[in-house]
Amino acid sequence: MSDAASQAQAVELTRRMTQVASKNRKRRRLRRKKTKKVKAGEAASNRTGLYGLIVSRRALSCMQLVSTYNKSELKGVIPVTLSVLEGKKINAFLADLDQPFTVDDFIHVMESGGIRGDFGFLKDIARLEFFIREIEESQEAVDEVRSVKINPTLHIFESSWTGIPEFMRTMDPALLSPADHPEIIILYKSSASGSVNVRTASHAELLALKIIAEEIDPGELGKDQGISLKAVEDLIANAADSGIILKPSSMIIRDPNRFPRGKNIDGEFFSSDFFTLQWHITQACDLKCRHCYDRTDRPAVDLHRGIAIIEELRRFCDSMNVRGQISFTGGNPLLHPDFFHFYEAGKEKGLYMAILGNPATRDDIKRIIDIDMPEFYQVSLEGLERHNDHIRGAGHFMRTMEFLEILKDLGVYSMVMLTLIKDNIDQVLSLAEALRHRADRFTFNRLALFGEGAGLSLPDKKAYRTFLEEYLKAAESNPILGIKDNLINSIKIKKGLEPFGGCAGYGCGAAFNFVSLLSDGEVHACRKMPSLIGNLYRSSMAEIYSSHEAERYRMGASACARCSIRPVCGGCPAVTMSHGLDIFTEKDPMCFNDG
Repeated sequence: MSDAASQAQAVELTRRMTQVASKNRKRRRLRRKKTKKVKAGEAASNRTGLYGLIVSRRALSCMQLVSTYNKSELKGVIPVTLSVLEGKKINAFLADLDQPFTVDDFIHVMESGGIRGDFGFLKDIARLEFFIREIEESQEAVDEVRSVKINPTLHIFESSWTGIPEFMRTMDPALLSPADHPEIIILYKSSASGSVNVRTASHAELLALKIIAEEIDPGELGKDQGISLKAVEDLIANAADSGIILKPSSMIIRDPNRFPRGKNIDGEFFSSDFFTLQWHITQACDLKCRHCYDRTDRPAVDLHRGIAIIEELRRFCDSMNVRGQISFTGGNPLLHPDFFHFYEAGKEKGLYMAILGNPATRDDIKRIIDIDMPEFYQVSLEGLERHNDHIRGAGHFMRTMEFLEILKDLGVYSMVMLTLIKDNIDQVLSLAEALRHRADRFTFNRLALFGEGAGLSLPDKKAYRTFLEEYLKAAESNPILGIKDNLINSIKIKKGLEPFGGCAGYGCGAAFNFVSLLSDGEVHACRKMPSLIGNLYRSSMAEIYSSHEAERYRMGASACARCSIRPVCGGCPAVTMSHGLDIFTEKDPMCFNDG
């Protein structure tokens, strides 16, 4: 969720959170009586509105300004304060200060020296600067944690002026003004850099702090007030990203002892905070595409088993310290009689949800949105109208174009996927122009020559490289063009550009940050190729994920092990396999990287 969306969600949650504040306090009192572990200062504020969201300072274990200082230290401790005081006879001002002195002594002398009125903000700046020094010198460790907790160095500061953090950075007095209500400033040491961050707290951050400090159960809160569990967990996740909350590290990580590290590849590509289940809930489909990779007759998942799968995915994601997503697909997932029951269950478990399907009715999309806005709805087009309808059936192109207008009108993020073959490679960029104002994102996958697609063909390596060059150039001016194929990183590196995450954000993500689940329980590393790693009806997701079979797919081809961009590439194993090659030893036959 974006920062703007988090803020909007937080403002709406503010009203609801304050409504349940009384109920939560009663529950906490009952819990404390039951456990006989009453802890002073942990009760929530009785104030309403924004200030009803602020957790008590004792609950946050906020430090107090107790250190003493000498005048010789001030230049290094309160540089902004002294800079403003420079023209106000600072030496005379400091002459009244006895040594050693406390922060309260310093503030008292400021007030006695006439630092008030238009310069009243200086008292707050001075306190903030003293707090920064004490946080810098604090022995509190911002280390790895086993459960979600508030950053132990965090301090909440209430200021009677707005714009102070910005003024401290820019020294622009136009940013300052007296506040109608106290402005909440947060100070904390970053776990990544060790530096102290100072900024105005957002509604979303205060909500997240309240939830963690007061041990409010996100699921319980959602049930009480009809608040999306995913939305509440988004607030906490965003607060963790900013550093005010600490959370356990993801366990979806590339094996540091075995997986190739490449050359100068950023650490972000070795660990994922998300895990996606591409769930084929049915084989039923209202299309008969000429390149379909699977027409096998598999039974659709029943309702009871489907709910159990959703619960299993949530357990797995919790155990791996990641957020989970279900990408519902098929066949056509909306043809499953229990699709909406599964979608509702996914929402209740706080999972992100997306749909990979065919054009649907406006009423069906509105029903989906009424449950939970999907992350995206993906449909497929195979080129311009004549070629597309040859592959997917008469009238499909126009139905899809009309459906994209429905998604746009209803505010659903739309994605269009093309399966690249020799016969449509020259239509990709023309289709991208036709979709420019209709879709949010357009990209492609190379065809894996399985199933019905075995009779089609791919372009040769030279033609494909030329196409990728043209595609990257077009992406500079067409914002809907998505960058997906791993081989694009070979071109980016040669141009001196930073690599992107590749197909799944981490190079080939097969059995790493996603798996495919078929309707009969089979789990595959990637749906584009036969890659069985277990059966969820007989084993847990954790057992399947940690299996030797899954690990083989995560490691990929040994031929790629020494490649400088291996962590963000790995080619496409499905294409490799469909050419009759061994995906565990041989590289993508269309690879043109020599490093």
